[in-house]
Amino acid sequence: MEGLEIFEHAGEGYKRLVDGPKWTVASLNYAQRFDANGITYLERHNLTDETFVLLTGEATLLVGREAGRVRMEPLKFYNVKAGVWHNIIVTPGTRVLVAENSDTSKDNSDFLDIKTGETFRR
Repeated sequence: MEGLEIFEHAGEGYKRLVDGPKWTVASLNYAQRFDANGITYLERHNLTDETFVLLTGEATLLVGREAGRVRMEPLKFYNVKAGVWHNIIVTPGTRVLVAENSDTSKDNSDFLDIKTGETFRR
């Protein structure tokens, strides 16, 4: 149909699906780097909030420098404010919608090693 685009991401990990001039919508599916045993760092985006919506499966947001755990509920919008440390743990079969500014990148984000507490750039 003219004027309609349909996107899907059935593979592993994070993939941007729709990029507008100011925002992007992505799909985040289970991958080892999002497994509870695969999380080694937190990140913070300095210029944008980041919104997560659990579609299916199980997901837990890690929020703040202390990585407080927030178990996500399906179809609720979880908005992590700009500058707040976070990451997400997902189980196999999980699908999460993610929305943030389209210019979000490693250049305007910071990373925090969970074990050492030191910040780094990627």
